[in-house]
Amino acid sequence: MKNFRTILVVWIVLLFIPVVATAAGQHDHGKGHDMHNEQPGMLSDGAMAIIGSQVNQGVKGMAHLKNVSETMAKMGMKTTHHFMIAFVDEKTGEQIEKGTVALKVTNPNAKVGEAIELIGMDGHFGADILLDMKGEYHFRLGTKLADDKKRKYHFHHVVM
Repeated sequence: MKNFRTILVVWIVLLFIPVVATAAGQHDHGKGHDMHNEQPGMLSDGAMAIIGSQVNQGVKGMAHLKNVSETMAKMGMKTTHHFMIAFVDEKTGEQIEKGTVALKVTNPNAKVGEAIELIGMDGHFGADILLDMKGEYHFRLGTKLADDKKRKYHFHHVVM
């Protein structure tokens, strides 16, 4: 359990290094914007939200969303968020980095999108997605990780 906590803390710190570096490198130009006072669903570009964790058959999935809308808009892309999920074996505390993960997003109008393959990267699986409506989104994941077992995870997030 101590090993799991250490890995979890290291993983969270590594995820937040880019956010802190970005925030430290930006200056407030009189806009009065304070990232710490944002409402849920109102993530500024670069801000990350933990959207939940869930355990299925001994594997904990921890899901996050990162707002990338401004950065992507500068590149002419409509993508608004980066969805990421990390998996940890609850018995050993070891991070699981191999396997296949697919995501289906249900928008606030209950329309289910096509399956999106998440790519393994730096300790998590992730993909850029479009969340262009206000309301509650559902994220349903199907996995077949290194142990060859199939698992499903479900998370949700409200965009305001």
